[in-house]
Amino acid sequence: MDSLFSPFRALYDLGGPVLLLLLAVSIFTLTMIILKAWQFRSARVSKEEQIRQAIASWDRGEHDRALSEIQSSRHFLAPVIALGMQERSGDGLTKRLESEAEQKLQPMEGGFRILDMVAQLAPLLGLLGTVIGMIEAFQALQNAGSQVDPAALAGGIWVALLTTAAGLTVAMPTSVALSWFEAQMDEARSLADYAFSVISRPISQPNEMEGMSRHVA
Repeated sequence: MDSLFSPFRALYDLGGPVLLLLLAVSIFTLTMIILKAWQFRSARVSKEEQIRQAIASWDRGEHDRALSEIQSSRHFLAPVIALGMQERSGDGLTKRLESEAEQKLQPMEGGFRILDMVAQLAPLLGLLGTVIGMIEAFQALQNAGSQVDPAALAGGIWVALLTTAAGLTVAMPTSVALSWFEAQMDEARSLADYAFSVISRPISQPNEMEGMSRHVA
């Protein structure tokens, strides 16, 4: 058991409880980022080619082909878009589709607030550790009186600054990952809005054109 906890004791001796807390936060954050990346991969978040092809087919009036393409897509928004293509029209259809899309988007955005909180608080935790370390270093300096060892003082300051570096090391990758996740969600929301607008008002409306042709004939 002593060998198991010896690395944590070494970290505690090096940076105090703040460094151990930052280590725990970093492990938790890394786990959450990996899980979110797996969730995005499973939901095919960035794989939009097939959906865009289906939307283009619908816009050209090829409804059967568009429906076949959207039903074969594994994108997490595909069932909502397929519902719109099957209904085609109706009172409040677009609003219903937007609500359905939001229900799909909300689970994908789960955990964003936690990642944002980590990105903001990790540097502050590091700064707190530095302040505590500096206080301890100057207390040791005061207690030493005239027998001050500059090497010991420099070592205490170095250890104190270590927590700030650790806080920034946790915060920066978290901020980058969160920005990427949020960008993917913004793109997915924009794609949903575009799909719903095309479904409700396609450029090509073959049924109406065919009806006009038969009326003229």
